[in-house]
Amino acid sequence: MRCSHCGKCCENTEMPLSKADIKRLEKAGYHREGFVQYDSRGYARLQNREGHCVFYDKKRRRCRVYKYRPLGCRIYPIIFSEDEGIIVDDLCPMKDTVSKSEVKKKGMLLVRLLRKLDEEAESRLLRTEQR
Repeated sequence: MRCSHCGKCCENTEMPLSKADIKRLEKAGYHREGFVQYDSRGYARLQNREGHCVFYDKKRRRCRVYKYRPLGCRIYPIIFSEDEGIIVDDLCPMKDTVSKSEVKKKGMLLVRLLRKLDEEAESRLLRTEQR
């Protein structure tokens, strides 16, 4: 895929974060309070500020943590649709540059990531209920 650096993928993101993503960003010097928000179902997600991911640099049109970015960001524009399954996100203006082999490879990564995120969210909810 060729990225145009348009920032569409960083607008009003609902990007989920795994424990590994959070740890990687913390190791890079970021505090989780500044980038993680938890939803009512126990999922960790990237925070948004002024309509963009907290790590998006609007002036430079680049990710400030590109080297440490979450796995979901690395997999994008491959996403999961409740209706269609694994697809290329229509919001990405470069969607036509994604090869079938890339969809297959990243799709398998996405399935594993989604399972992991479900496990982690369930674990968070169970810990919350036990308190």
